[in-house]
Amino acid sequence: MGLLRGRRDGAGDPQRFRMKEKLASIGDDFWIEDEQGQRAYRVDGKAMRLRDTFLLENASGQEVAKIQEKKLSVRDKVAIERDGHTVATVKKAMVGIRDRFAIDVEDGPDLKAKGNIVDHEYEIERDGDTVANISKRWFRVRDTYGVEVTEGEDVGLVLAMVVALESLTD
Repeated sequence: MGLLRGRRDGAGDPQRFRMKEKLASIGDDFWIEDEQGQRAYRVDGKAMRLRDTFLLENASGQEVAKIQEKKLSVRDKVAIERDGHTVATVKKAMVGIRDRFAIDVEDGPDLKAKGNIVDHEYEIERDGDTVANISKRWFRVRDTYGVEVTEGEDVGLVLAMVVALESLTD
């Protein structure tokens, strides 16, 4: 089974989520809500760690992914782990005028995040197909932005990628 594989024909309804603009400080938690305003995922900022670490949990409290900064590398990168195994690594592209990030997926095609990451107006793509759109335009609430995940994609992993991108741009 490849990660993040799904329908790419544009059919079906995407899943939408609401996130805070800035990650809570390490040690704080915040909720990711679905489009009905229900708590869907919790981001738990782990305190007392040598490197930034966040746990993404579903509404039942089960761990979906661990998002952890990797120190001592040439460029900043964040690993996303499941069950103790790295499933994806998010890193800033070496060159480019606009914000660009490469997302290396262990058991599937790699992805790219491009657009204005800092202002939360970007998309995540695989081979030119959109996996997720991230935008502040959908909300009037300050410090809030939306994540729209294409149907058939691994929602937990996509949200973990968005948290990783947020941590890299703080």
